[in-house]
Amino acid sequence: MSHSDDIEDHDLGLSHDLPRIMARRGLLGLLGGVGAAAALTACGSDGSTPDSASSTTSATTNGGPGGAPPAGGGGDTGVTVADGEIPEETAGPYPGDGSNGPNVLTESGVVRSDITTSFGSASGVAAGVPTTVNLKVYDLNGDSITALAGAAVYLWHCDRDGRYSLYDDEVSGENYLRGVQEADADGNLTFTTIFPACYQGRWPHMHFEVYESLAAATSATNKLRTSQLALPEDVCNDVYANADGYDSSQSTFAGVSLDSDNVFSDGHSLQLATVTGSIDDGYTVTLNVPV
Repeated sequence: MSHSDDIEDHDLGLSHDLPRIMARRGLLGLLGGVGAAAALTACGSDGSTPDSASSTTSATTNGGPGGAPPAGGGGDTGVTVADGEIPEETAGPYPGDGSNGPNVLTESGVVRSDITTSFGSASGVAAGVPTTVNLKVYDLNGDSITALAGAAVYLWHCDRDGRYSLYDDEVSGENYLRGVQEADADGNLTFTTIFPACYQGRWPHMHFEVYESLAAATSATNKLRTSQLALPEDVCNDVYANADGYDSSQSTFAGVSLDSDNVFSDGHSLQLATVTGSIDDGYTVTLNVPV
């Protein structure tokens, strides 16, 4: 994690990266971008049933590893969500978006697909079962569906030990399992990560924020939606019982449920991801994100 008193190239922020990102995008256009397009076509319907009514989510601060969460994470979001849109949820106490302490969004290098490693001045690597996250972002307006081409998604979650980079003491100097991706023309984007732990009081999940563009994805004040995706029970049981390094999650997972979770208990049909794969081959997590 960079410090303001030691400015180097990797500390210059997303605004420093944008010209290079735009230039690379132009090059991919000239080359056809065949490989990238093929990788992103995996995003499809998750088969979930829309929630039946509009709601204004009053978000509560997550529990989380390391005891009581720090102040400032959570509270009433005041966002009204239309029928069929992904619910608005708390960002929790460990967002890393500037709303509660550090802001990884301003750091050069945060725009990346592979979030298993730290970047900038940090060098840690998050161990765990390889997991690909495919999201499809679109604007839902009544019966009209429009892909949000160029939208940006910031994704973050805990590591195999239930710790959040930037916040938990053991990994406060790391920024792994955090990254931003830009949606393609069809609203698709992909992250490469690891399967997260189950920690006390929460169903296994990942956090994400949706922004209008990469340029807007530098401050939480610009976000269009904050939400969370839930991981299916059968996959969690398999990982926590059989994958190396997840031993503590097995007993913790036995004590939680979607119905008791303080985020998903009021309805999770739009947030329960479809997951395919295996421990040996890795998992693919797919979720539609209508906003």
